[in-house]
Amino acid sequence: MIQRTLLRQSRALSSSIRSTPKASLARPQFQAASQNLAAFSRPVASRWYATEPEAKQAEGEAGKTETKPTEAEDPVKKELEAKNKEVIDLKDKLLRSVADFRNLQERTKRDMQSAKDFAIQKFAKDLVDSVDNLDRALTMVPEEKLKAEEKSEHLQDLVSLYDGLKMTENILMSTLKKHGLERFDPSVEGEKFNPNEHEATFMTPMAGKEDNTVFHTQSKGFKLNGRILRAAKGFLESE
Repeated sequence: MIQRTLLRQSRALSSSIRSTPKASLARPQFQAASQNLAAFSRPVASRWYATEPEAKQAEGEAGKTETKPTEAEDPVKKELEAKNKEVIDLKDKLLRSVADFRNLQERTKRDMQSAKDFAIQKFAKDLVDSVDNLDRALTMVPEEKLKAEEKSEHLQDLVSLYDGLKMTENILMSTLKKHGLERFDPSVEGEKFNPNEHEATFMTPMAGKEDNTVFHTQSKGFKLNGRILRAAKGFLESE
């Protein structure tokens, strides 16, 4: 009897345990934790606020996005600036070329004129000796014979020869002057010694003459278009 009673009690206890829900076996603190986890797991529409550094970073990114169109225009501006510089450089080169060409024209013109003016320089040097000989022949005739009132036959011939040579010399000098060749005598006007035009062969004191004054000319000088072809040789006065 006792054994049967114990067996029945044990079967009733086991049936009661089976019928108890598993949720009732959990402790109250575990139930609260599970509820909190469920609450966090739900999708909540929350709003996030950026901090100050994050806001500045966002503004910088926004500025970068805004400056992208200007960055796209930079190559065009750079190309335009490069073209402007190229135009300025080409304009400067053109002006320099024009200036060089004009200088070349002027220099060529001067060279041609100089060649034209001094083309007869070599011929003039060879002709100067003949002019000197003609001048010496005229100076060999004394003035007394030319001014004599009574002239014999021979004296008249001498005067005629002198006049003919004088006329030849005048015509020759006028012809040479047309081509730029001129003769000068510094002793005629008592010029001061000029080393660029005169050549001193002798120096001696002279009464009534200033120092370094040309008082006698041995050979007259010649100029070809203003340039000294041959310096005049003469005597100078010295104190």
